[in-house]
Order: sequence, then structure tokens, then C-alpha cells
Amino acid sequence: MSDSRMDRREFVCDATVAAAGIAAGAANLGAAKPKETAAPARSSILNFNENMEYRRLGKTGLIVSAVCLGGHWKRLKASGAEFDKNRRDVVSRCIDVGINYIDACSDSEVRAYTKAIKGRRDKMYLGFSWISGEMRSKDFRTEATLLGSLERGMKECGLDYVDLWRITMHEKSSDHTNGEVEEMMKALEKAKQQGKARFTGFSSHDRPHIKWMIETFPKSVDAICTPYTAKSKVLSQESLFDAVKTCDVGVFGIKPFSSNSIFKSLKADGQPGNLDDEEDNKIARMAIRYILCNPAITAPIPGLISLEQVDNMAKAVKERRELDKDGLGKAELEWLEKIHAEAWANLPADYHWLRDWEYV
Repeated sequence: MSDSRMDRREFVCDATVAAAGIAAGAANLGAAKPKETAAPARSSILNFNENMEYRRLGKTGLIVSAVCLGGHWKRLKASGAEFDKNRRDVVSRCIDVGINYIDACSDSEVRAYTKAIKGRRDKMYLGFSWISGEMRSKDFRTEATLLGSLERGMKECGLDYVDLWRITMHEKSSDHTNGEVEEMMKALEKAKQQGKARFTGFSSHDRPHIKWMIETFPKSVDAICTPYTAKSKVLSQESLFDAVKTCDVGVFGIKPFSSNSIFKSLKADGQPGNLDDEEDNKIARMAIRYILCNPAITAPIPGLISLEQVDNMAKAVKERRELDKDGLGKAELEWLEKIHAEAWANLPADYHWLRDWEYV
């Protein structure tokens, strides 16, 4: 959004937290009315497409597409030359529809996407995390070791700079000591000073700790990656987004489809082409439209494994621009709530933590 300073009613999309029940939940979800602001100048938008919506990535000033490309390809069954072709083709389709940011959060993802955007860096911003040499490893929790890892990853992938260095922390980032966090923030600042990273931030699933880091280190935190699903609702008090708003931080939402648990055919084998694709595509579009009702979310970043999935995300943004002037309809919201209730009731054990992200 071009104006990050909005009143509280607009910021939470006119939503109040419902006490209980689908009807009340639908009321909370459905009152979403994004603030209308002047569109940024086309000349300021990388890879502009008139059918795409664009949002300001907090104080970075970068204007990024309302849906971006997440780095994961968990359900892609390909390897070698077939894999490389898939990633390049998906990136090409993203460029065609106006998507202009890729979030690569692991060594393998950075390698894959730097190869996929070779010769096309002028079309895509690149988010960078070299996870094997970052905070999840006890050997990389000082300013020097983190900067060394950044430099090695950049050199291996032929990068002169990264647009966003966002360090991957423990999912529960409060497990890091305050001293470790301070070392990380020093590394982020030094990387900007040295011109290696244009902007910096981190990834965490720990809402209270994220809020503390944003408020304590405002110069170092330009953007964050954190879960935000189509079942998430903004708390009326002490929300993470209070800090996001005050400190003008960009937010990329991971797990927009609750790790694909909301889908039917995609849960079976992870591949397109099943009988339920039409309904799953509708569910995916509805989830994205819901998430974009919160103007504090810069962009959800789903992992996409086919050209059809890219096209469906572009269609979601187009539907939002055409249909969501006054928020999602009550019937749509009740349908989406029902889907998520069923999905969250059957989450695999290693994804039960997603239930903690209903109120943010």
C-alpha cells in the first residue's frame, strides 16, 4: 500500500474478533474493506502488469506484486534437467503475469532460482536466505559467521547483491538468546552498509518475539516472513500488526494454504490434473483474496509448481480487484470457514502449530 499510516479501523479491515460460531466468524472475516489509495506510478514498479495488484513493502519502498513466488516446491516430482526446466518455466510465467518477487529460503532454493532468473534479474526481486549457514545452526550465530555465510552463498550463486537478506531463525525464535539476536541484527546492518543486501529482515513463527524484535531493532528489520493463513484474524489488542504498522515493516505471509491442507486433490499426491482441481483452484483463489483483505500483509508467498497454479494466483488477484471492493461476501466466508475447520481438524501432527495462527 502506498500509505502505510492508516487509522486502526482501516488497519484491521473493520474486523472485530468474533466470540464463537461460523456466523460470528464470518462477520469478523467478511467486513474486510481495504483502504483505497492512489496507485504507485508504473515507472516505480518492476515488471509491471496492468492486471496485477502491487503493494509497498514497508519502508523498503519496493513495490511488489500482491502475490509473490515462495521458494518451496515440496510436491514437485521432478529432478535434473526436468526440474530446472520446471523452475525456469514457472518463473517465466510469473514474469508474464506481473509477479516480481521470489523468496528463496534455503541453499537449494537460492541455487535453483538464481539459475532460473539468470539474465532476467531486471524482472524479479530476490529474497535470500542461506539456511545452512544461519541462525538455526549453532555455528552461525555471530555477526562474522553470518556475514561469511552470506558472502559464500552469494559467491556460489554469482550474486553481487540481494534485494532482501532475511535470515531464517528458529521457528520459535525466542529460543535464541538476546545476545544471538543482537549479533544477527549487527550482521544485517553491516550487510546493508557493505552494499551486499539492499534490505534486511528475518523469518520466524514466534509472534510475541517477532513483535519485540521489530520494536527493538527498527533500523535492521525492513521486512519479515511469518505464517498467515486464510483462517487468520487480527487481534483487537496487542496484535503483531501494531508493531508492523508503527515501524512500517513489510510482511510476506507463508503457509497461505495451511500447508495445502485446505485442498482435496492436492493432498493425495501433490500433482495437478486430478478431478478436484477446479474446486481446489477456487479454494486457493478465495484464500488469497481473504489474505489480501489485510493491508498489513504485503503479499502471500505460495510455492507454485505449475504454470496453471501461477495463472490461478493471477486470477485470484484479478477477482479481488473486480469483486472485493466491500470485502468477501457472507456466503463465501462461511464456505471458506467450513473448509478451514475441516482442514485444521485433520492437520498432520507436524502442522498442529498452524492452529496457533488463527488470531494474530
